Amino acid sequence: MKGFKKFLMQGNLIVVAVGLAAALAFSTLVKAFTDSVITPLVNAAGGGGSLGKGLGWTINNQRINVGAFVSAVIYFVIFMAVVYFVLVVPYRAYMKRLGHSVFGDPDPTRTCPFCLSTDIAPAATRCPHCTSELTPAA
Repeated sequence: MKGFKKFLMQGNLIVVAVGLAAALAFSTLVKAFTDSVITPLVNAAGGGGSLGKGLGWTINNQRINVGAFVSAVIYFVIFMAVVYFVLVVPYRAYMKRLGHSVFGDPDPTRTCPFCLSTDIAPAATRCPHCTSELTPAA
């Protein structure tokens, strides 16, 4: 049982679970946009299809159902808030008690004065983009 608990508390597993939840919610959002806006526009251009209901407008007897899309956006925001507060926040607190940093701030970087790229490691002596010589940060 101890090994199973350790497996469940791995950082990668939680990150994947949050990613899958976000993908599921985002796919619902995309499907609603396609079903509610794109499909009626295509049907209106072709002159066929069924009439939708809800908030929106009608073009050539095709209903552009903005209400379903707005509903999907609201669902997405609520779903991701629940995922964040139910999974991410407790997991971050648990890992902090163990002394690990999860979902923390990214590593510090600096800007190249020549090409202005902003993803250079502080200890780098050359810019990876323009290969200009840099003085290492202190």
